[in-house]
Amino acid sequence: MSYSLKEELAKPERLSGGHRMCAGCGSPIAVRTVLRAVKPEDRAVVCCATGCLEVSTFLYPYTAWKDSFIHSAFENAGATISGVETAYASLKKQGKVKESCKFIAFGGDGGTYDIGFQSLSGALERGHDMVYVCYDNEAYMNTGIQRSSSTPHFADATTSPAGRVVPGKTQEKKDLTRIVAEHHIPYVAQTTFLGNFRDISEKAERAIYTPGPAFLNVMAPCPRGWRYPSEELMEITRLAVETCVWPLFEVIEGRWVLNYQPKSKLPVEEYLKRQGRFKHMFAPGNEWMIETCQKEVDRRWERLCAACNA
Repeated sequence: MSYSLKEELAKPERLSGGHRMCAGCGSPIAVRTVLRAVKPEDRAVVCCATGCLEVSTFLYPYTAWKDSFIHSAFENAGATISGVETAYASLKKQGKVKESCKFIAFGGDGGTYDIGFQSLSGALERGHDMVYVCYDNEAYMNTGIQRSSSTPHFADATTSPAGRVVPGKTQEKKDLTRIVAEHHIPYVAQTTFLGNFRDISEKAERAIYTPGPAFLNVMAPCPRGWRYPSEELMEITRLAVETCVWPLFEVIEGRWVLNYQPKSKLPVEEYLKRQGRFKHMFAPGNEWMIETCQKEVDRRWERLCAACNA
């Protein structure tokens, strides 16, 4: 059956409204879209690392989650969800559990690229039947917009401030999706919000219903940290894809697949100029920063195309 956004939106919500996430934030959109991919007859166990998503959706005794929910520490969402999946597998083998259950962990880039990477890597290597979803907002937003290894080159953050001496973050963004793919797990995908949400919706379903470990990396912009008007969320993600800053691809059993190739690849400044965290890059004399970013985007895009034979 062909994809229908209307039918997707008609599915029961597993994350209720009334949470405390900011207007224009990509994280709850990512969560709602991923959880819609769980079939109505299936139960889900959700684990969430400490971060914006957790503190804004689960303030005891209130919760926005309609499925079983575990708040894990910042560093061990991968270990927590894999432990629960193991217990479930044992109980099902003993005949003590009958229903079908899916295990999904959510973590921001701080809890995934950095602090939680060790437990995530271990969970993937062990082969648990689980999905890990990174909502990548490219900084430690919950605690004050500190830079992470996901923060882009030259971005202005509170611990990588742009000034006369230091031009923002001095390191390149870590390519986590590629690193995860090297774990040789059944399914890895990179996605965000584009058009009618077909890309993220179909990838979420594939991830959840592929046996074994799966990983989704979702660009989830933050209006406070990225400094864009709340209503421009979809334009920001569109430009990220059209400039190839955030390509859409998946790795299925080791086979790299490019899901979208822009008809006319836009220059990187079209994406950068919409965000206040890159404002200093457009000051006179800083043209070299934009040129550096363009070269890195082109390099990664060419390598991706080669891997996908595109």
